Amino acid sequence: MHMENKEQIDSQILKLEEKYKDSGQNLSSYLDGLLYQRYLTYWDYINLDTLLSLQQPRTYFPDEEIFIMYHQITELYFKLILHEQKQLVDDKSQNVDFFIEKVRRINSYYQTLISSFSIMIKGMEREQFLKYRMALLPASGFQSVQYRMIEIYSTALENLVHLSEREQFSADHTIEVLYENIYWKKGATDVSSGQKTLTLKQFEYRYTPRLVRIAKQVKNNTIYDKYLQLNAEDKGNEKLIESLKTLDLNANVNWPLMHMGSAHRYLAKEKEQVGSTGGTNWKQYLPPSFQKVIFFPEIYTKEELNDWGKQWVDHIFNPQNVFDKK
Repeated sequence: MHMENKEQIDSQILKLEEKYKDSGQNLSSYLDGLLYQRYLTYWDYINLDTLLSLQQPRTYFPDEEIFIMYHQITELYFKLILHEQKQLVDDKSQNVDFFIEKVRRINSYYQTLISSFSIMIKGMEREQFLKYRMALLPASGFQSVQYRMIEIYSTALENLVHLSEREQFSADHTIEVLYENIYWKKGATDVSSGQKTLTLKQFEYRYTPRLVRIAKQVKNNTIYDKYLQLNAEDKGNEKLIESLKTLDLNANVNWPLMHMGSAHRYLAKEKEQVGSTGGTNWKQYLPPSFQKVIFFPEIYTKEELNDWGKQWVDHIFNPQNVFDKK
C-alpha cells in the first residue's frame, strides 16, 4: 500500500472514531455492521416495488391508471417544491444568491409540471374519464394539502384571502380568521346550494389543524417576508425579481390554466357544464383573474396587478383556443 494511501485511511479512521465515540459503541462495532450489510441496489434504494404497487384503480377503465399516476407524480413534484421552500424559510443568511437558486429550482419543478399537463389534457379518452370519475366521488385534486402548504409558505396569509373580501383583512387579524376566509374555500361550495361540499368538509377535518399550525410557524417568515427583509440593494436585484415574477406566474396563472384546459376538455359540453368530482365550481375557482392570488405583490406595478391573468383567461374561454374539447 502506498504511504499516502495509508495516511489517508488512517486519517479517515480517526474521523470515524470521532464521529461514533458519543454513540455508546466503538468504531469496530460499526465496521462489523458494514461487513454484514448487503450491497445496496437501485430497486431497494428507491423502494421500486412499493412505488409500483401504489396504483390501485377503482374501475376497469385502462386510462384510470394514467389519471392516478399523473397525480402521484404531481404530488412528488409538490414535495420537491416544498423541500426548496423550507430551506428558504429556514435560512438565516439572507444571501441573495442562495435565494435566487432556490427560487430557480422551484420554477424548474413548476415548468416540468406545466409542460407535462398535456398528459391530462389530451392523454386520456374523454368517454373513459366521464365514466370512471363517478367511482372517485367525492375525491378531488382540490384536496391536495401539499399545494395549500406551498401557498402558505410562499406569502402572507392575508394575500390568500378571497379577492372579494381581501381589502377587509390585514396581518392584524388572527391566523384562524384569515385561514377561514382563504380564497379556495369559496370554490369548494356546492354549485346549487352554496353549502360546503363534502370534499371541503373532508379536507378541513383532516388538514385544518396542520395548515393553521404551519401558517403560525411561518408568520412574518414566508418567502415573501424573506424578500421584504432583504436590504435595499438585494431587493432590487433584477435576477431575483425576475425569478419571483416567474414563480408567481407559474403558481398562480400557468398552473391553474392548465387545469382550466383539462376541465374544458373533459367537463365542458356544448350547452352545459359537467360538475367536477368534488362538486367544486371550477369555472369560478380556477381562472387566475377571478382570484388574483399574487404571492409577491410589492414587485409589480399597479397596472400589472389590475390586469393579473386577464389575457390568459380570455384565451382559455375563446372557442378557438388550443384546448380541443372534442
